[in-house]
Amino acid sequence: MSIRARKRSWLSLVAVGALVASVTAAGPAAADPNNNSPKKLTKAVTVEGVMEHLTALQAVSDANGGDRAAGRSGYAASVDYVVDRLTDAGYTPTVQAFEFPYFEENSELQQLTPTPITYVNNRDFNRNGFVPTFIGEATGVVTPVDVVLPPPPTPNSNSSGCTAADFAGFPAGNIALLQRGTCGFNVKALNAQAANASAVILFNEGQPGRTGLVTPVGDTPGLAIPVVFATFETGNALAAPGPRTARVKVDFLAETRTAWNVFAESDEGNPNNVVMAGAHLDSVQDGPGINDNGTGSAAILEVAEQMAKVKTNSKVRFAWWGAEEEGLLGSEYYIANLSQAEQDKIALYLNFDMVGSPNHFFGIYDGDNSGGTAPPGFIPPGSAQIEDVFEKFYADRGLPKDDTEFSGRSDYGPFIAVDIPAGGLFTGAEGVKTAEQASRYGGTAGLAYDPCYHQPCDDIDNLNLFALDVNADAIATAVITFAFDTSTVNGVRAPGKSHGAGNSEHVGEAS
Repeated sequence: MSIRARKRSWLSLVAVGALVASVTAAGPAAADPNNNSPKKLTKAVTVEGVMEHLTALQAVSDANGGDRAAGRSGYAASVDYVVDRLTDAGYTPTVQAFEFPYFEENSELQQLTPTPITYVNNRDFNRNGFVPTFIGEATGVVTPVDVVLPPPPTPNSNSSGCTAADFAGFPAGNIALLQRGTCGFNVKALNAQAANASAVILFNEGQPGRTGLVTPVGDTPGLAIPVVFATFETGNALAAPGPRTARVKVDFLAETRTAWNVFAESDEGNPNNVVMAGAHLDSVQDGPGINDNGTGSAAILEVAEQMAKVKTNSKVRFAWWGAEEEGLLGSEYYIANLSQAEQDKIALYLNFDMVGSPNHFFGIYDGDNSGGTAPPGFIPPGSAQIEDVFEKFYADRGLPKDDTEFSGRSDYGPFIAVDIPAGGLFTGAEGVKTAEQASRYGGTAGLAYDPCYHQPCDDIDNLNLFALDVNADAIATAVITFAFDTSTVNGVRAPGKSHGAGNSEHVGEAS
């Protein structure tokens, strides 16, 4: 649908801040219709232009609680920003709304005394999965109940909290600290409640393989106290000698919300031979998501602006996906709602998810499976030829490059699932840079490519500007190359002219 009417209603709901307003008002530099070659387009595409967009996305996050996650106000404001910039550049952007299961975890575990400690959700503890689950909180003295420390050598031999007798003399209102083993988690929790505990902290037993997090499950009729599960390390610390007080909170929200995909298409080009380039626009709930994936979103926005007047041979479609962090939901919805005929018109898809990691490497999706990590038949034919374009780009600049696994674990996954050739770039997430990579790329061996991956510190300072600058040019090069000639991928060079190479079954009849 047309974006203009809807976008105004979004803007009335979300205050994006003065910085975003000023950036939007400034608008893009006038696009040149002669940006029609890799050399011309890469000169027009600048890291300053990409950073202008990233600065705006940081301001969006700052004005909306510190994130840009799907289903929240920061994502709606991010959509508004992209739509405004595309409109100013001369596109007629469209949005595609879709509903998705929104989940927000607000559970907490804190030690209040003797030393305040705030434990990290999904690292040190997690909420239970009981049916029903009680939502509430309690503060009290932590009382270990029949725990065995150090743990017994045999797993599943600890009976902490399994019988009412374990709670003999338990002080009413205290928080029961229970250890995994012998009986069901639900049995332990209900026994603690019967002993008038105000909350329960269940922790893992401690043998090898039983130290991390699991999710307690089971039927808990009448459960009326908050229950969390903790790692062995956390539980062991809470069981240390001396009085300790803690706060246990179980709180979460689960409902259906709306997110949006944003699209912009070139005016020119064969509509039966579509070159797509996309990036996910949403962040996780725990941070602004400037590297993940503001970088990909900002880079393709800069490329789209600079290509706005270019008369391409193929139709070029740019996409900003919603709810990728919830499981590729936006791109999955898009592909699922395309007819087979419309799917067949897509010559190829280029994906850009994290292209400015601070401790970067230059990763190219391994379209020819030279690394042998993809199973037979997983990679659509034509993907190797996309990889070739990126490899030539880095080689021409005398820059190192690496294959990165062609796994389908970003928004190209739904495309390759329907046999559309794909490729893309990746500068690294939580993986650790090797010494060999550090010798070629610089940076720090033994440190994550992005130490702030999915964290609040993934902000405007969490970037490598050299990597971002290079990759913005790599993106521009690939998009403009295929905008004029997809023959290596599917046999189509110009509107209506098939050259017989590649997988022509992906291309509809020329108009």
